[in-house]
Amino acid sequence: MSAFPLTGATRRRTRLLAVTASAAVLATAAVTYAATAQAAAGCRVTYKVTSQWPTGFGATIDITNLGEPLTTWSLAYTFPAGQTITQLWNGAHTQTANQVTVRNLSYNGQLGTNATTSLGFNGTWTGTNTDPTSFSLNGTACTGGVADPTSSPSVSPSLPTPPSTPA
Repeated sequence: MSAFPLTGATRRRTRLLAVTASAAVLATAAVTYAATAQAAAGCRVTYKVTSQWPTGFGATIDITNLGEPLTTWSLAYTFPAGQTITQLWNGAHTQTANQVTVRNLSYNGQLGTNATTSLGFNGTWTGTNTDPTSFSLNGTACTGGVADPTSSPSVSPSLPTPPSTPA
């Protein structure tokens, strides 16, 4: 038995305070989630052929992250005309037909906002050596600007209506 018995009004106020505090914690968590889910993303890619010879070439790619800092990255792009990477540095690549994906290595995965990482490669070509197209970084098209989030969770934090207390 408590040394200070609670009256009905005190119990209601205690319950109201507990409900209000719980709702405030949930609302804060929901708003924090929404801010994280809506982080903007963007990138800029500079592609440059550094040397070219019959059926071969060397090139560099500079990748600038314009969005939130990254701990890992993956660059995807399309070769339009029969190019094949034969040797690449500062990344690990896979190529299926004309689709290329380059992932970071252990030492260059961190890519802060406005930070740039560079990679280079040697390759072969047939026909013409046209520049790649459709660059994307972690699934976001590299347009040279920051893209608005494509989906944003709708969060409307609201507090529950407190129970009425007798006057």
